[in-house]
Amino acid sequence: MAELREEIDRIDAELVALVARRIACIDRAVELKRAAGLPARITPRVETVAGNARAAAAAWGIEPAAVEALWRTIIGWSIAREQAALGEAPEDAGRG
Repeated sequence: MAELREEIDRIDAELVALVARRIACIDRAVELKRAAGLPARITPRVETVAGNARAAAAAWGIEPAAVEALWRTIIGWSIAREQAALGEAPEDAGRG
């Protein structure tokens, strides 16, 4: 059990590193959106990202609905970060 827990801890650390990379991309998106006059939330893109996560989950044989729900949380958090940086009124961050 200890070895398995160590492996889970290593994976968690990798996931956090990936989240940090994703946040860097979100911060870059803010710059591009600001320059283009775009809002934080672009609904078609939100749906594409959620659909991509769902499809990837299915391809890996894991529960698509659960992965989509997780991604919608990540998306909502990302949009809230963008809104704050763009000076937009916040929305429900869990909406994704």
